Amino acid sequence: MKETIDSPNIIPDLKVDLGDLGCGDLIIALLKSMRTLEPGQIAQIRAVDPAAPVDIAAWCNMKGNELLADSCGEDKAYFYIKKGENS
Repeated sequence: MKETIDSPNIIPDLKVDLGDLGCGDLIIALLKSMRTLEPGQIAQIRAVDPAAPVDIAAWCNMKGNELLADSCGEDKAYFYIKKGENS
C-alpha cells in the first residue's frame, strides 16, 4: 500500500487499538472512535485483520475522511486518518 505522508512525522490526536476486529465490527468501532474528533484532527488506528487495509480505505472514501498513511509500522498494522469536514 502507498503511504502519502511520512507516518513517523504524523502526530495523532487520538490513538485507537482495534486489534483483530474485522469487517463490520472494525467499521463500527472505527466510526465510534472518529466521532470523538473534530474535522482536521488525526487518528492513529491499529488494526491487524488481513482485510483492514481494504475496509479502512473504503470506509474513509465513503465517509469523506482522508487516509494519510496506511499499512504502516513494523507489523503493517497502523493507519492514519484525518477526519473530514462532513464526516
